[in-house]
Amino acid sequence: MRKFTVFVLTAVMLLACFAGCSKYKNGSNQLTYDEAITELNALMKKVNVTRVSNPVLDVDSVEPSEADALSDISVFPLTTRGNGQIDIEIAADTELSDEAAPDDWGNVVADRFNREGFTVNGKSVSVSIRKITGGEVVTYMRADAYRPDLYIPSHGAWGKMLDASGIRTITLTERLLGNTAGILISNKVYDDFIAKYGEANMKTVIEATIAGDLTFAYTNPYTSSTGLNMLTMILKAFDDSNPLSQTAAEKLLSYQRKSPPVAYTTAVMRNKAAKGIIDAMVMEEQAYVLTPALSDFIYIPEGIRHDHPVFTFDYVSEEKRQAAQLFIDYCMREENQKLGYDKGFNRHNEYAGREPGLDGAGYLQAQALWKKNKNGGIPTVAVFVADTSGSMAGTPLAELKSSLIASSAYINSDSYIGLVSYSDGVVKHLDVKPFDDKQRAYFSGEVKSLRAAGSTATYDAVLAALEMLAEVKKTLPECRPILFVLTDGEQNVGWSLSRIKPVVDGMDVPVYTIAYNYRDTGALEELSNINEAVNIKADSDNIVNELRNLFNVES
Repeated sequence: MRKFTVFVLTAVMLLACFAGCSKYKNGSNQLTYDEAITELNALMKKVNVTRVSNPVLDVDSVEPSEADALSDISVFPLTTRGNGQIDIEIAADTELSDEAAPDDWGNVVADRFNREGFTVNGKSVSVSIRKITGGEVVTYMRADAYRPDLYIPSHGAWGKMLDASGIRTITLTERLLGNTAGILISNKVYDDFIAKYGEANMKTVIEATIAGDLTFAYTNPYTSSTGLNMLTMILKAFDDSNPLSQTAAEKLLSYQRKSPPVAYTTAVMRNKAAKGIIDAMVMEEQAYVLTPALSDFIYIPEGIRHDHPVFTFDYVSEEKRQAAQLFIDYCMREENQKLGYDKGFNRHNEYAGREPGLDGAGYLQAQALWKKNKNGGIPTVAVFVADTSGSMAGTPLAELKSSLIASSAYINSDSYIGLVSYSDGVVKHLDVKPFDDKQRAYFSGEVKSLRAAGSTATYDAVLAALEMLAEVKKTLPECRPILFVLTDGEQNVGWSLSRIKPVVDGMDVPVYTIAYNYRDTGALEELSNINEAVNIKADSDNIVNELRNLFNVES
């Protein structure tokens, strides 16, 4: 549970840093910023706030290991379970391994294979499939937290990254099922774009974005295969001869000042496109083909191909390798490849792909370069708002605290962080300050000191946190403000959501909400939707991973 909480908080923090840009905000009826501040001040007169005058400094705090910030691998489900005497566990990317169509090609073929009765050395053979993104497999394997028998990512860059990390891969096939990734451009702007820039590729899309002719969004390159692919194409557009050069890094920093938020998920990006917030984005072709809502976008292949190579490892036995080859041969049968076509794959076979010219170490460096520059040099200012009402007593609060501390390792030191808790009233634990070693120790100490009792004044706490952000913006007007609200239940005292919405809207602060072991989250989703943030439905199993990924994007 602790690891799950760490994951969610990390993920929330990452996503939030980008969503605070008012220039991507739509709507003409919202309060101005100054009007919202006036309303905030009026509402705060009825909010009971106390302040911790001497915060606890955790002198014994130690930075958690990467493995501590990972949920148990079981949070990524086995969507097919084999029962053979030789069973191969396959870590397969999510477009192949979902339980539901159309992203279930791998499971459908695996079920067929398991019924065929294949054998190796007289032993029955089967396959099990785990649904997990290519990026998560790399994260878990580098932390020595997971060892699959086979690995089927969307593209081969993830395999190169494992090799660069000392985990030797053995390629069984370069292509199991064909796919591409690319750029989607809205029909509304496509003709004007082509008329001005001549052709559509990453270089011209970036030029158009910088010029203000397009608003282009991409996904998290730490988890998303498409995000990693397109990030390297962006860097190549900045410096064709050396995508990792200082020139490319400086141009990325400048570009991220103007670009919209990196999308936490493809669904978030799609929603932004539907609302007209963005008019160009990245996506795999298979998802584009099977999403009717995207019919008003033009698809242009870009970057390396997503042909789902199959990797095994030197720790896998010879019997399992033989069994794996049987499965690969079975996947290549005509009827199974035809099924792939029906599910959106095996299109654009003529597209050869464009390489960024990076080895595995280069891809890892590209991720690090992105994390350093993704905020465009604009500091992230965030307040964590923790529910300490009576329902959090015992295990829930204990896990929340350990998860918050572990996930904080993913928050950049140049971010500004504050802490608020709430029950009947609001407690300001930490003013917003740079998240240096001292502030981290205070954060750890105050989180550890949280106690649960009383009612749930969620929206009073949101107002108090907004007041803290407003104070910081007086001296850091270009900052990216964010709120993270972690709660296990509905507000039952204090101001209502409807009353505070105009303030949240007018201040243009994204509020990332984490519904902790709590499913009826309509109000939390509404709060997050005000400024294009995300509501994460977290439980004790996966909150660690959610937070880790969110902080990678937003902090």
